Amino acid sequence: MSAAPLAPSPGPARPGTDEHAPYYSVYVRQVPDGDVFETLAREVGGTVALLEALDESQAGYRYAPGKWNVREVIGHVIDVERVFAQRALHFARKDATPLPSLEQDAWVETGCFDRRTLTSLLEEFTAVRQATLAMFCGFDAEVWANRGVASGVEFTARSMPYIIAGHEVHHRKVLEARYLSSL
Repeated sequence: MSAAPLAPSPGPARPGTDEHAPYYSVYVRQVPDGDVFETLAREVGGTVALLEALDESQAGYRYAPGKWNVREVIGHVIDVERVFAQRALHFARKDATPLPSLEQDAWVETGCFDRRTLTSLLEEFTAVRQATLAMFCGFDAEVWANRGVASGVEFTARSMPYIIAGHEVHHRKVLEARYLSSL
């Protein structure tokens, strides 16, 4: 499986704390310095490489009762990337319609990710990332400052690539610490 190709630089500047809900600072802080587009392109390959050697039994591992398994974690990361990429598009286009939040546990429960192969999920993850980067690279520089409301909070379009990247880094760290260390 190949990683997404590197995107043209530069991506938008790191968002300020006034550009997203305080909750998302934990994700934004996990994004390394440098071009966020390059980070997005590189990190998907790292996550895929980390997981592609797992067999299907290992991909069904839960580190505790009631916790998501590996396939469900990847399905969640895919879903969240789609939602936040759509939010970026919404804000970039100056759509003033407020966007709803998402209930992550309900989405994972109805996503049926455990019925799929890990390989199919990793392929989808790579494809979603490529589509996200293609969309982001098509944005003009001035749209990154556009604002919109999601989950009752104001965000900028600029915050979305950082939230997507940081969310992936967060879940990869959880996978390494709580899942892969036990397999």
